[in-house]
Amino acid sequence: MLKTAPPAEQAFLFDGVDWEFYDALLASLRDRPVFVTYDHGSLELMFPSRNHESAGRLIARMIDALTEELNIPVAGCKSTTFRRRDIERGLGPDECYYIKNEARVRGRRELDLPRDPPPDLAVEIEISHRVLDREVIYAALGVPELWRHDGQRLQVYCLGPDAQYLPCDRSPSLPMLPPADVDRFLTLAETTDETTWIRGFRAWVRQHLLPGPGNLPTRPVE
Repeated sequence: MLKTAPPAEQAFLFDGVDWEFYDALLASLRDRPVFVTYDHGSLELMFPSRNHESAGRLIARMIDALTEELNIPVAGCKSTTFRRRDIERGLGPDECYYIKNEARVRGRRELDLPRDPPPDLAVEIEISHRVLDREVIYAALGVPELWRHDGQRLQVYCLGPDAQYLPCDRSPSLPMLPPADVDRFLTLAETTDETTWIRGFRAWVRQHLLPGPGNLPTRPVE
């Protein structure tokens, strides 16, 4: 059975797909710009729009600049597919990062759940409706923090003890960067080139977040 999402972004859902087919499809797609989500025999293919890709890239550039300026160890894995055959679920986020667990995956060319920890932070761009519930999959994989951006606003969610995501005022991994400031800089990006924009973000980080008179040192929450 084939279902389709709204035409803003092309998405297709196939039912009755076994794990072997899912695994082979991932191998054949390699680094092509397709998001593949798998949940107990249902497989979704989503072809992102330019707007989708742009939002994810800009958020990633802010995280990269922030961690560089504040000297926070981080490992970015972009859209790496995380999957576990034992729970028959898998997906690739728009962006993801190891922060608290960076040292545990340092130097690894391939990640294997559950031997390796899931990323500490995943970024989801939700400009159009997705057929499969990716939040449930993130929770099953044990991703502790999820950033969801709907094209207008960023919301941070934290995984609770009941395997449900709850809204958080601040990011546990990067508490020095409020969601409202991410939204503000994303709005600024609409009216300037990316080089000027990211230089402005770095200047803001140096002025407001680097240790100095009136500024307290900032580190990720342990």
